[in-house]
Amino acid sequence: MRVSNAIILCIALIAGLPQLALAATPAPKATSPAPVGFGMVKHYNNADHVDPGTAIDKKTSPFFPSRATTGPKGKVTSDMFEQPEVCGGCHVDMYKQWKGSMHSNSWSDPIYRAALNMASKGTDGAVDNLCIGCHTPIGLVTGEATPKGDKMSKVADQGVQCEVCHNISDSNGVGNGAYILTPKLHGRKLKFGPFKDAQSPYHDTAYSELHTKSAFCGQCHNVSHPFNNLPVERTYDEWKDSWYAGQNITCQDCHMTPGPGVTKNPGKATPFSKDREQIYTHFFVGGNVLVPTLLGSKMHADLAEEMLRAAATIEIMPKKSLDTKGIQSVSVKVTNVGAGHKLPTGFPEGREMWIDLKITDANGKEVYRLGKIDHGHTEKGTKSFKVVLGDKDNNIVHLELWNADRVLYDTRIPAKGYSVVDYQFMVPEGTKGPLKITADLNYWSFPQNVLEELMGKDAPIVPITEMATTSVMVPMGASGLPVASNE
Repeated sequence: MRVSNAIILCIALIAGLPQLALAATPAPKATSPAPVGFGMVKHYNNADHVDPGTAIDKKTSPFFPSRATTGPKGKVTSDMFEQPEVCGGCHVDMYKQWKGSMHSNSWSDPIYRAALNMASKGTDGAVDNLCIGCHTPIGLVTGEATPKGDKMSKVADQGVQCEVCHNISDSNGVGNGAYILTPKLHGRKLKFGPFKDAQSPYHDTAYSELHTKSAFCGQCHNVSHPFNNLPVERTYDEWKDSWYAGQNITCQDCHMTPGPGVTKNPGKATPFSKDREQIYTHFFVGGNVLVPTLLGSKMHADLAEEMLRAAATIEIMPKKSLDTKGIQSVSVKVTNVGAGHKLPTGFPEGREMWIDLKITDANGKEVYRLGKIDHGHTEKGTKSFKVVLGDKDNNIVHLELWNADRVLYDTRIPAKGYSVVDYQFMVPEGTKGPLKITADLNYWSFPQNVLEELMGKDAPIVPITEMATTSVMVPMGASGLPVASNE
């Protein structure tokens, strides 16, 4: 009974609350009209943090269409930068590793310079800064670099060097040269790097977390068409979408080590520095054998071949037998086992990996082949791994990238991925077995005919790297698994 009375009392009090509240609230003045409908509310720009990937305008990107800036420094001159040889006075090993690398030759590379001149003429200079910005950053921000390259200081002429990477204090994002290059940021020599306790008798030091991230490399190793946003090169994005990014294995962990599979490199940054568990090398090895060979650095060419040969495996799928009755088939599997991005990656006009499949009889006579070089390119029907860009009419674009606005097809292999390709052919009557099937996985930086189109009589001979090879013996018209011979 007491509970019921308490409930009734509570209900009565609650029911009376609105009346009490209304009684305590003064009535609104007759001159204050009640709000009618809904209005516009001004909100802050909430898209500033979204990376556009390309330069927006000359106001935010003074070297448009490059995204590079010089931060608070404003105008930058070449005398604000040291020569690489000065850095090499202390960083002896790193300088030797860098000299002859693709970074050191990024501006002097004759193939790049020919492509730059073609692009400059084809666009009336509209893309000059974009192309120059990642091949001579100092040349860009000082205003010294032009496609001719005839009025450049020595320091600007040396490509991507010590004073480029270690004067980058921040980033505008990923792609199209989005670095912030600030020599003598506080009026003194200040170098940015991956160590929190680095000290130098010659310059100030600052720890830069950016230098430990793949995004540092992504500032240049993602390229978009500056006027239609077409993804031209996506090495950074390919890595970001891969297993390697998930395991926090960075670009530096593969391309700044003594060689494939080497994960630790203890040592010193200078002869008088402290011992460290990890010193990153400065070979900057990739897949380019052609340019180091052309410019006289056999060491870097050999390192590039070593990396290519650690990137992929090739396997001929088991086949019980072949015969002369009807269409025969063979399948080949290529696996990307060593590249943290698509294989191949980079420059779409040139990079090509392909299978050269050969079948010979018991006497060594060729029964079938697909994948040979014909007039400077892989023959029609070759199983190639590459990306092909197109123009507005779906025509293939080879060198005139400014005309490209779409990806026509992309057969490259993602990191940790594989591709199985099929071959169909006829075996001539009277063929004597067993048959030997050989599959070579080859790579070149440029097809020979594309380079000849670009450089004419000055075009060098393009080396072909055999990345992997395998062969099997298959009986004619008999059962039983083939005898494998992985070479």
